[in-house]
Amino acid sequence: MSDLAGLQVYLVGGAVRDRRLGREVTERDWVVVGASPAEMERRGFKPVGKDFPVFLHPQTKEEYALARTERKTAPGYRGFAFHAAPDVTLEDDLRRRDLTINAMAETPDGELIDPFGGAQDLERRLLRHVSPAFAEDPVRILRLARFAARYHDLGFRVASETLALCRQMVKAGEVDALVPERVWAEMAKALLEPAPDVFIQVLRDCGALARLLPEVDRLFGIPQPPQHHPEVDTGVHVLLALRQAARLSDDLCVRFAVLVHDLGKGTTPASELPRHRGHEHRGVPLVEAVCQRLRVPTACRDLGRLVAKLHLHCHMALELRPQTVLRLFEQLDAFRRPERVEQFVLACEADARGRTGLEDRPYPQRDYLHQAYAAASAVNGGQFAAQGLRGLKIAEAVRRERIARIAAVKERWAQRAAAD
Repeated sequence: MSDLAGLQVYLVGGAVRDRRLGREVTERDWVVVGASPAEMERRGFKPVGKDFPVFLHPQTKEEYALARTERKTAPGYRGFAFHAAPDVTLEDDLRRRDLTINAMAETPDGELIDPFGGAQDLERRLLRHVSPAFAEDPVRILRLARFAARYHDLGFRVASETLALCRQMVKAGEVDALVPERVWAEMAKALLEPAPDVFIQVLRDCGALARLLPEVDRLFGIPQPPQHHPEVDTGVHVLLALRQAARLSDDLCVRFAVLVHDLGKGTTPASELPRHRGHEHRGVPLVEAVCQRLRVPTACRDLGRLVAKLHLHCHMALELRPQTVLRLFEQLDAFRRPERVEQFVLACEADARGRTGLEDRPYPQRDYLHQAYAAASAVNGGQFAAQGLRGLKIAEAVRRERIARIAAVKERWAQRAAAD
């Protein structure tokens, strides 16, 4: 048999939360009270949990976890011992969860069970920890910041007492026990939320950013020329640019590239401030260091490195010589990876728009580079081979023709500007 007759079954977690917020519920998780692993298997459920008993329903494939408690046994997020038994109550299970809005349950008939005030916190738009046990798991800092990024536009904020607890966790060194893969996994999810800048801000507010991304943290307080950056502060600019990136693209690599595009400004000598000459090249090894430390995927690393090095070329695209534009495409490896052009210009547009009062300023560089690339990529060696050219002479002919076609695009843009 595969039914749950005679067992206490409750819908828990995100499905309860999002339903009450009027958001689409994409997956449902269940807690079973009063059952043993052997009984679940007798009922046809497939065990899948490694650390504690979790089972898949044989028909719906939804997850059913036995009610459990947990006990801290060592530093870090892996240092826990779990206890799952028929005597564990629903309230025991909910108490171990991170935030009150995630610690609600519903019966199959829809009756709300809310021992920690999650429904009230939803109404108050408050992200608040369930109990002091929150401090036992440093991953919860990342999850808290991620939920803040997800629900910021609905008016949610982090409770002051929860932020204070996060600060204590950072001072206690809990964040230092996080493994790189888990940090990146949470960061990748957070960067794809509606307000990824809020994720970074919450981490900074509790001190975790300085431990996890010191290269970004040190940008705060670094001035920039106000005539180009009315917001002045480089860290603030990165947050503004990240919010613009969320408006422009749902590509993780684009958003990550925006996050790291100005790391070089954190190493500008104080005597040169507020100018940042050469920050593009200084930023490249910093991007590489972040990516190596956090095990960032190759695609995100490569785009981050390119945007850090070349974003000023994009901003100046309309002024560049045709051969310099072609060199830009070559550095992007755009003729083998055509998607790089769109990713690159989106990240650069987010950078340009990430300035106070300039969020909606036109960015014609994007259309210009797309047109220039389309013209240049239409050239191939076949036509020159047909003319009898061989080897390096074909490559030279392709390059000359690409420069000529980019020049034609540039001339059309110049004529249009003169007409306007």
